[in-house]
Amino acid sequence: MTKELIPVIIQEEKTGDVLMLGYMNQEALEKTQQEGYVCFWSRKRKRLWMKGEESGNKLKVKKIFKDCDGDTLLIQVKLMGTAVCHKGTRSCFTDSLK
Repeated sequence: MTKELIPVIIQEEKTGDVLMLGYMNQEALEKTQQEGYVCFWSRKRKRLWMKGEESGNKLKVKKIFKDCDGDTLLIQVKLMGTAVCHKGTRSCFTDSLK
């Protein structure tokens, strides 16, 4: 993994649904592996943040994969709650362009 921020796709393990996209640095990945819950680097807040720290909707890590180039992660999770998106929806991908 690079020292830079890399995109992280969050996928529900049982359904295969894509729930969100976030970014991690090495510190966020290490905390995710240690804690067992997804932790991101917030580009807006400029700090680590554990998904669900305010909402309670945490992402329990089931499996972590890296892509063939090692510059993107896919994390399969169990959603501990009802929503991932800050708008209150289960997935951040609800707005169709077509």
